[in-house]
Amino acid sequence: MVVLLIWFQKSGAQNLYFPPITGNQWATVTPSELGWCDHEIQPMYDYLEATHTKGFMVLKDGKIVLEKYFGSFNQDSVWYWASAGKSLTAFVIGVAQQKGLLSIEDKVSKYLGEGWTSCTRDQEDKIRIRHLLTMTSGLDDLVPDLFCNAPECLKYKADAGTRWAYHTGVYSLLLDIVEKITGKNINNFLNQNIAWQIGMKGLWTSSSYGELYFTNIRSMARYGLLILNKGVWDGKDLMKDSEYFNAMINTSQQLNPSYGYLWWLNGKSGYLLPSLQITFPGSVIPNAPDDMVCALGKNGQIICVIPSLNIVMLRMGDNPDGADGMITPTYLRNIFDYFNLVACNTSSSRQSLLPSEITIRPNPAHNYLTWSIPDETVYQQVDITDIHGRVHLSRQKTSGTLDISNLSNGVYFLVLKDKNGTILGSRRFLKL
Repeated sequence: MVVLLIWFQKSGAQNLYFPPITGNQWATVTPSELGWCDHEIQPMYDYLEATHTKGFMVLKDGKIVLEKYFGSFNQDSVWYWASAGKSLTAFVIGVAQQKGLLSIEDKVSKYLGEGWTSCTRDQEDKIRIRHLLTMTSGLDDLVPDLFCNAPECLKYKADAGTRWAYHTGVYSLLLDIVEKITGKNINNFLNQNIAWQIGMKGLWTSSSYGELYFTNIRSMARYGLLILNKGVWDGKDLMKDSEYFNAMINTSQQLNPSYGYLWWLNGKSGYLLPSLQITFPGSVIPNAPDDMVCALGKNGQIICVIPSLNIVMLRMGDNPDGADGMITPTYLRNIFDYFNLVACNTSSSRQSLLPSEITIRPNPAHNYLTWSIPDETVYQQVDITDIHGRVHLSRQKTSGTLDISNLSNGVYFLVLKDKNGTILGSRRFLKL
């Protein structure tokens, strides 16, 4: 029984197609063949285009079911992953560990030397590679430059493992560690051990925002497919360490249950977001399957992997909402509003209302907000949230007019929920 369980855990998704590692051949399946609702596709594409998307793709069982490009962007266009590249780095670290080059329980100072932070010797010695993978280094995330990884930028805030804080500068040291232990440029190590094995073409480059990984969207999709199949590409086991892989895509610490090893996790009891020390209750994307894991980057770079549905969803593009560009769940929730209507015979959950079915007047609003929905929609609660998902106002079923005079100026969402707290729909508005 134990042997069977181990095989099952590492066997990956079933009946997956893998494209050849060279050339542009990639099998497709039409939405109608899957029983999806074709007439819902164009509204989703309209929303994606309106929110500055450059490329969007959905794989089902490894085959392309949706692939859409906007403007001058095309199949060969290259774009950055931003922080979605963190999740790629997590896989790289797992490969380095299985090769015996490091252990995630090692002190970071073993590879970077003493004094890689501004901490005391004792404070610094408590920081392990695992803490960099889980964003629990204890280093201060309120420094002026979060992309800086020089010692003067890495300041003590709390003991390692006692505080979750999203810190790109600290994370980027993982790439330095790999280069030091291999004697190779990070691109060489990635290409030889992962990218070339799955036909992914990409490049890490240095920028003012740290190290950024660039590929086209099909290469991004190949990585998503590798994750869907638990690190195995068409029979080639690139991640033999099942323990590490499972830890990577499951809760890595209890401070932020929705975070693994540089992967965002759905369906957990609560979550923290970058730059905030507030725990929000519930799932990050409540209208998506609970087993979904996502690589998320600034300005809406997205890889979502849904094992229960054998689906990989990807989005590349510019900042979707004109906000600060940080990772927020709202945009992905909105995408699933539309996608759940498209994948009408597949998705495990869906909302009842599209944003276009929720009318808000006036918008922009000042002191009062009036809203309306189709008469047949049954809801129990209305919330006003900001772009980070924080609830600023909550009311039980009301007449359709809300006093918002106490809200600060900014972008908000009106969110409707049923009696179980499930989101039925949301609509963005501006408070002036």
